[in-house]
Amino acid sequence: MIQRIQTIYLILALVVTTVLPYCFPLWKMSDGHEFYFLTNMPYTVLFGLSTTLSLMSILFYKKRQHQFVMNRLNIILNLILLGLFVYRSLNLSGETTTVSEKGIGMLLPIVAIVFLVLANKAIKKDEDLVKSADRLR
Repeated sequence: MIQRIQTIYLILALVVTTVLPYCFPLWKMSDGHEFYFLTNMPYTVLFGLSTTLSLMSILFYKKRQHQFVMNRLNIILNLILLGLFVYRSLNLSGETTTVSEKGIGMLLPIVAIVFLVLANKAIKKDEDLVKSADRLR
């Protein structure tokens, strides 16, 4: 399980959606206050679902097709999360003068998507290898 490269990519995506949102703020206000994802329920639920899908995908290492589908769902979920971040940042920038800069936490869904795409490429490569070995039998 752990020796496959897609498992490493999935573990990295799991870390990005589990640990890093607690470390990096989404926005930094000009008064020094930092906005983390836990202050808004939809962000918390979406990060939790993304973490759950990554963990389930790691545990389904024998079922490559299920892994592939779960990773695609996770990519869609992270795109929705990224869309919410962009929507919120565009709305906040025009309405208030207290937002001074965007935090690095807004890039976390992009990093997770990159790791999930790399995992899907490795899963596809493994699936093609198994199919070619079955063809030779």
